[in-house]
Amino acid sequence: MVFNSLTFVVFFTCVLALHSLPLPWTVRKINLLVASYLFYAAWNPPFVILLWISTVVDWWAAKKLVSVQGANARRAWMLLSVVANLGMLAYFKYGEFLMENFAALMAGLGVAWQPPQLDIVLPVGISFYTFATMSYTLDVYLRRAAPARNFLDYALFVTFFPHLVAGPILRPTELVPQFESPRRADANQLCFGLALMTIGLFQKVVLADGFLAGPVEKVYDGAKIPGVLDAWVATLAFGGQIFCDFAGYSTTAIGAAMCLGFAMPDNFRFPYAAIGFSDFWRRWHITLSAWLRDYLYIPLGGNRHGPARTYFALLATMLLGGLWHGASWTFVVWGGLHGSYLAGERFLRARYAHLRPSAAQAFALGVLTFLLVHVAWVFFRAHTFGGAWRVLAGMFAANAGAVPVLPAIEIVTTVIIVTGIVAAHAFMRARTLESVLATVPAPVLSGAWALLAFAIVIEQGSGNAFIYFQF
Repeated sequence: MVFNSLTFVVFFTCVLALHSLPLPWTVRKINLLVASYLFYAAWNPPFVILLWISTVVDWWAAKKLVSVQGANARRAWMLLSVVANLGMLAYFKYGEFLMENFAALMAGLGVAWQPPQLDIVLPVGISFYTFATMSYTLDVYLRRAAPARNFLDYALFVTFFPHLVAGPILRPTELVPQFESPRRADANQLCFGLALMTIGLFQKVVLADGFLAGPVEKVYDGAKIPGVLDAWVATLAFGGQIFCDFAGYSTTAIGAAMCLGFAMPDNFRFPYAAIGFSDFWRRWHITLSAWLRDYLYIPLGGNRHGPARTYFALLATMLLGGLWHGASWTFVVWGGLHGSYLAGERFLRARYAHLRPSAAQAFALGVLTFLLVHVAWVFFRAHTFGGAWRVLAGMFAANAGAVPVLPAIEIVTTVIIVTGIVAAHAFMRARTLESVLATVPAPVLSGAWALLAFAIVIEQGSGNAFIYFQF
């Protein structure tokens, strides 16, 4: 079930109605838990078993981490959680990838070996809920948090449908305490939640799917060789598409949770206004960035053991972050580029720490950040290195046989939309959506809300899945 479908509209209406009834709080939590399992089962019912296994294993591991004595015993229960979660993730997400690369390695050594056809189906959202459940046991193991008081609250944290399949990646301390006492949205929360859902669906349905997906597919998936204009327009379109797709999902998820009376953290904070790459990752997929920082970068040494160790930790974290996004070497290269960006930025900051950039220099750094982020997006979007090189060669005028790919109307439309996104991010860089909306007259807000909703209804077609579902 996807947010941008009529099925979800009916589902969410029923959930909201049940949650509003004057029932005991435990009954309402059970309703939410059952609804969340139904939401997930709409894709493939048997995969609910995997979700349940992850939930039960981490629940018992965390309980044992508190009750057992001795460092070795605690470490064993922590490793059980990590191995169970990463084992499922490795098999379902990386099984075929590992087989293919092992076969290629054997072929390079002169050994003819044909890997078996596993035909593995990737469970939706497995990368997200395994990270969420692992953070629970790791935090308990590191004594950063206490276990949940009851199984119902923990199971609801894992399965809560707004964040289940594509984030935000929540920590138990952010959501479990909210389940301890009755919650129901008041009128202001309900209105703002519905408004956020409308904004999120507009980003996904109208902008990402309606306007930006077409140019991307024609250049990246087509057979024609693109020139400079087509390659840059398609890459900028993908930058806008993936932002509107994923930020649209997160905004819709946060809005849905708010309609039920729950708060979830921001996941995007106008990233295309970033000045530098550390700033970009403080604004892009914030909950994943924080997860990678706390459970990979800092354990690898962080910035506590000298520059060389810091650069290694940055590169290793971003390489693994790239692999987390997909079982392909193109994702690893994307992560490696961002790791190199961050390491290079850290080196320059240390060397020129005494300098303070002027407004013009800050603007130039923002433009450079934006362009280099989009160069990296090429490897994120292309399915093969050949496809990536073809687009990159077009971007830098190295395609001798380039032919026109995109019609003028799509080029103009894409430029207008991407310019609008960047301008909006620049305006909102130091602001919040709540503070800006508070200054807008109610009639204007109502009219804008109606226009967004109308555009969603007009554009809505097949209900395409969100891009990040594949991760």
